[in-house]
Amino acid sequence: MYRDRLWTMRQYAGFSSPTNTNNRFRKLLDSGQTGLSIAFDLPTQLGLDSDDELSSGEVGKVGVPIDSIHDMRELFADIDMGSISTSMTINAPATTLLALYAAVAEEQGVENNKISGTVQNDILKEYISRGLYIFPPDPSIRLTTDLMSWCNDKAPRWNTISISGYHMREAGCTAPQEIALTIANAIFYARKAIDIGMQIDDFAPRMSFFFACHNNFIEEVSKFRAARQLWYELVEEEFSPKNPKSSQLRFHTQTSGVTLTAQQPLNNAIRVAYQALSAVLGGTQSLHTNSFDEALGLPTENSVRLALRTQQIIAEELGIIEHVDPLGGSQTVEQTTDDLILQARSIIHDIEAMGGAMECVKAGLQQRMIHESAWGQLSRVENGQELVVGVNTHVDEDEPDIEGLILDSSEANAKISHLIEMKANRNNDSVNDSLIELRKCCRNGSNVMYPIISAVKAEVTVGEVNTVLREEFGTWIAPSGV
Repeated sequence: MYRDRLWTMRQYAGFSSPTNTNNRFRKLLDSGQTGLSIAFDLPTQLGLDSDDELSSGEVGKVGVPIDSIHDMRELFADIDMGSISTSMTINAPATTLLALYAAVAEEQGVENNKISGTVQNDILKEYISRGLYIFPPDPSIRLTTDLMSWCNDKAPRWNTISISGYHMREAGCTAPQEIALTIANAIFYARKAIDIGMQIDDFAPRMSFFFACHNNFIEEVSKFRAARQLWYELVEEEFSPKNPKSSQLRFHTQTSGVTLTAQQPLNNAIRVAYQALSAVLGGTQSLHTNSFDEALGLPTENSVRLALRTQQIIAEELGIIEHVDPLGGSQTVEQTTDDLILQARSIIHDIEAMGGAMECVKAGLQQRMIHESAWGQLSRVENGQELVVGVNTHVDEDEPDIEGLILDSSEANAKISHLIEMKANRNNDSVNDSLIELRKCCRNGSNVMYPIISAVKAEVTVGEVNTVLREEFGTWIAPSGV
């Protein structure tokens, strides 16, 4: 737990432009945040440049737009990349964004073996619940394992994958389903890494996990304890690691966005506080607390500060960091933990019986499971079986005040203009040579990280890298499960 080291307080942020996001990062660091977490806009998450016609209307809307090495430089201006841990919520183009990060760190004089942080790099959950994937399964997994292999050789402090239950839970699955689907995905990734010649101890100590934290306090505390125990048991059973860190489940937690309400938004501060407390009591290594106004628009500076202060109050005023597993031994918590393990094991057994996580994705099994759970929860809220204060109980008639909470997207045109100017003024011979090398790599099966790093240093853009990958690997539509 936290007697020697607190969890990392890592608030998720990114919007409008790299410069504005850098300003938010530095304010958060000045306020006591201990790690950075980058939210990218939708075009970046789909490997599109800001000037792509498919990006129209989405540039800088739900995160920061990153097109080239110039944007990554702006994003980390006056931030020492050798002393800060950075999490990047990026999946399909994770290789490109990590390449940009490594290239800019190198410019700062920080060697690759000194950078620390996480790329999400979890494509299965994109197929299952989030939908921000680009490539078919096999080449997507190649990109995942290429990144893992490169980090094993060049960036050993970097967490190569963050297997995410968060998005599946937010899409509607239950707590035992969140545990099971996340761990089943992690087992699949571990097997694929071993298939390309890595050993379990080469990569498993740098695998991390990402969970949601919802409102059922006892169930959520027990969920984290259950996930940790179940991962340990399954890794030991199948892989027999020599390094004890290979079977330790290290995880980041984010309080639940889907539980936040536009009605009576100040109530969300209370929800977030209890969710954060249950994550801490469950042993999280890293935590993001949502802002109370996120159901209305981009979080304001004051609401973000309150979200961070919520973590600091838990850490510094409640006294719980003096105890290891403070609720351990509680009959209720121990029984709930055991029940969750049994339910999650049963789901994992069913997934394995159908050929594993990827085969079930192709069949739509996980997608269908989530749809059914989400529909059940919505029905319970609508018929009053499940109470949501301000929504179906203790309702006020007043509409929330949303003044100042709407995202200003006026910088999108300036961002696009700068990108067009950069493309016109760079050395396009170097750009073309870099893309030819990347294309060769896609065809001969060698690790794509090396040519991508060379390409981004030559001012090749995120969109251009991923256009080559699309042309070589193709695209795919995952089954909906409906």
